[in-house]
Amino acid sequence: QGFVKVVKNKAYFKRYEVKFRRRREGKTDYFARKRLVVQDKNKYNTPKYRMIVRFSNRDICCQIAYAKIEGDHIVCAAYSHELAKYGITVGLTNYAAAYCTGLLLARKWLHKNPPL
Repeated sequence: QGFVKVVKNKAYFKRYEVKFRRRREGKTDYFARKRLVVQDKNKYNTPKYRMIVRFSNRDICCQIAYAKIEGDHIVCAAYSHELAKYGITVGLTNYAAAYCTGLLLARKWLHKNPPL
């Protein structure tokens, strides 16, 4: 077959469906997110917790969250600038600081929700 001209006329744009905002921004892969956050059907109304780690130029943010219909619910959070209380004042974005921030998050979470 020969070259076919792509027609983007009024009929094309009338039927055009805009993708989700976070998909357009390239922030969220909804196929991967669905597999990540969907809880097993035999665990009725039990939240599926996950740990989220974000690196910025000056800080590390660790959060424990679970998904709801309205949006993700953040249960507990820890930041690397909180490590100053424990004597760590420099290198707040390196590998060791990430480990310590995760440890701090776990300690906060266990203090808030003691195991049975």
